[in-house]
Amino acid sequence: MKRKSFYVLFVALLLIVLGACSNSSSSDDGGESASGDGKIELFSWWTAGGEADGLDALIEQFKEEHPDIEVENAAVAGGAGTNAKAVLANRMQGGDPPSTFQVHGGDELLAGWVAADKMQPLNDLYEENNWSEVFPQELIDMVSKDDNIYAVPVDIHRGNVVFFNSKVFEDNGIEAPTTWDEFLDVADQLESNGVTPLALGDKNVWPATMIFENILLANLGADDFDKLWDGEIGFDDERVVQSAETFKEVLNYVNDDHSARAWQDASQLVSDGEAAMNIMGDWANGYYLSQDLKPNEDYGWAATPGSEGTFMVITDTFGLPKDINNEDQVKEFLTVLGSKEGQDAFNPMKGSIPARTDTDLSNYGEYATDTIKDFKDASLVASLAHGSAAPEQVVTQVNQAVNIFVTQKDVDQFTTSLQDAVDAGTE
Repeated sequence: MKRKSFYVLFVALLLIVLGACSNSSSSDDGGESASGDGKIELFSWWTAGGEADGLDALIEQFKEEHPDIEVENAAVAGGAGTNAKAVLANRMQGGDPPSTFQVHGGDELLAGWVAADKMQPLNDLYEENNWSEVFPQELIDMVSKDDNIYAVPVDIHRGNVVFFNSKVFEDNGIEAPTTWDEFLDVADQLESNGVTPLALGDKNVWPATMIFENILLANLGADDFDKLWDGEIGFDDERVVQSAETFKEVLNYVNDDHSARAWQDASQLVSDGEAAMNIMGDWANGYYLSQDLKPNEDYGWAATPGSEGTFMVITDTFGLPKDINNEDQVKEFLTVLGSKEGQDAFNPMKGSIPARTDTDLSNYGEYATDTIKDFKDASLVASLAHGSAAPEQVVTQVNQAVNIFVTQKDVDQFTTSLQDAVDAGTE
């Protein structure tokens, strides 16, 4: 996967960091942070539900193997990670990094903290643990820059999934659509029968961006999807314009109150049978399970139309920041995090699948088992909506463009705005 050049936002960050180095980066400063006293400060935004349970299970696994090393769960709640990222940015700029922190693989890591020279390579850990044998190379590429590997993936979520209410499908005599033309035909049928075809909760915008990136993936394929965000393919490409036109049509079939709903609220519409389908990352599977729905009975799933054989990856990773005083302890934690035992402790609780390909399938349910098999065989592509395919600056501008398009549905304005976003991020 090609990487973006260092962009304006992080130039400013780097200048701040360099200016602070002489005052705060030395291990002899005697700082008061958890990373300076041997205790591991584990920073994330996993504070509720299965994700919190998974984190607790991972910490317990580490304590079993290293009872002499204390771990502080320093998770920050709110905004689906937005609050945590703001706190993290302030701490990193101030020379007070946590021992290790959650970051999405891809450009959120590479064009962010790696480009800002805030992370240390982990090539030695990969060699010691033979991780190149169990992590797919495409996944390792998402955490690598200039032949150095900077993070350990702990989980995998899939971003190109359509979930559906099985009873609604059965009552209407339909199956999961395999193309976007089929989707529109199915949507017409559902709407004529009084069912909302597609549940959307874009109060936070990114769920709408997910729909659009899935349409792009269907029309461009994995390789050209990557090239789009690298600036090698323009947004005047006829496939991109067609994707925008299709997105415009799809939006005609979502619930009217979509802008007031979060993703969980949209998923609830499917649970209740008020809507037939929801395009969402596979954390929605955990939500449906929490509603006591039975997989392959009450709800089903399929790859989003036109994306069979591809796997849109969203991966949470942890790395080794510079300017911490407990590197050895953090490396011990990262070793457990990347181990089979650590990943099999964490992922069944969180509802994700492991980044390793040698997992014990008996630990996972029906949905996860299917997803694990697909992960091994599919072409991997990084999600734009979740910060992996492009720098944060680009993602923010794309979300803004999507938010406007959902209301105005102006294709020309939309593609121009998208081009401007990518141009700004690749200068």
